[in-house]
Amino acid sequence: MAAAIKLHRHSGRTRAARFLAEGPNLVGAALRRGVVSEVFATESAAARFADLLVGAEVQLVTERAAKALSDTVTPVGLVAVCSVDDTTLGDVLDGAATLVAVPVGVSEPGNAGTLIRVADAMGADAVVFAGHSVDPYNGKCLRASAGSIFSIPVVSDPDALGVVSRLEDAGLQVLATVLDGEISLDDAELVSPTAWLFGPEAHGLPPEVAARATTRVRIPMEGDAESLNVASAAAICLYESSRAQRRARA
Repeated sequence: MAAAIKLHRHSGRTRAARFLAEGPNLVGAALRRGVVSEVFATESAAARFADLLVGAEVQLVTERAAKALSDTVTPVGLVAVCSVDDTTLGDVLDGAATLVAVPVGVSEPGNAGTLIRVADAMGADAVVFAGHSVDPYNGKCLRASAGSIFSIPVVSDPDALGVVSRLEDAGLQVLATVLDGEISLDDAELVSPTAWLFGPEAHGLPPEVAARATTRVRIPMEGDAESLNVASAAAICLYESSRAQRRARA
């Protein structure tokens, strides 16, 4: 259990290529995906979630131990140790990707997890966290993903410009969301294989990254809001791309 507790830290997750999934939603999704190496549960949690844990080898722990394994205020007493997805950007591009979400420098884990959930819902091929972004396997990000972290490849790459180049070399158009984009989302050509670049609300995309995009796109907004957070912008853009590609296949 001591090794599992170390997975609360980014350095521990990186060294072990493991992370902690907490609660029935995440643990259930991880078990269905087959990425669980250990399950820890209190006696009461093991009884409460018995149907979910059928076939899993469960280590019973005390309430005190469960609290040490948890990063929530009110632990439910159920935690799984999971393997980090080893998919690379090369794997994604080798799979003839048609829709990729690329958050750049996104540090807020709730937004990052919601973006993963949105990308999964819209049928994207992958989420690529480019630049100095949040660790997608931290607890808050995992919870915000609502289990989608186990359904869609999630890649991290600190070289944002290199990511853009590789996407373009693979034949994807790279669209950057910026407030002063030269074309409106209403007029963007979205049938082609597309990678969307999304920046954090506070600073937006780094200028050098936005400049490397195939096209810079603005989301038309008729109200008084000056901007959208990254998860909201991603939901709008990925939905429009998914709809355009779906209609083209029909």
